[in-house]
Amino acid sequence: MKSRILLVALTVLFAVTSSNIYASGLSKKELQEKAAVMTQDQKEARVEEMKQRVQDIKAMDKTQLTSMERKQLRQELRNMNKEARAIGNGGIYISLAGILIIILVLILVL
Repeated sequence: MKSRILLVALTVLFAVTSSNIYASGLSKKELQEKAAVMTQDQKEARVEEMKQRVQDIKAMDKTQLTSMERKQLRQELRNMNKEARAIGNGGIYISLAGILIIILVLILVL
């Protein structure tokens, strides 16, 4: 009986509570919209600012920081990483099936 009450209580607890993934920063869609409005020069300037900030953080003596300050630095780095990915061109993605087809065509041709 007690285990059933405990199970119901945990179920209610997990059903009521929720977490927000993007609570500390902008969402991916917002970052992409922000990057779409920027000119190429603005994008390059922002990327250089982010690179300089990352170098400053790497050079920083983190042993004197409190745990909250270290957590804020990690969160800042994650947000800059998200922003850099949104600003970037996205790259080229080839699926595994695409690679296999290319290899098979090359084998057949050669």
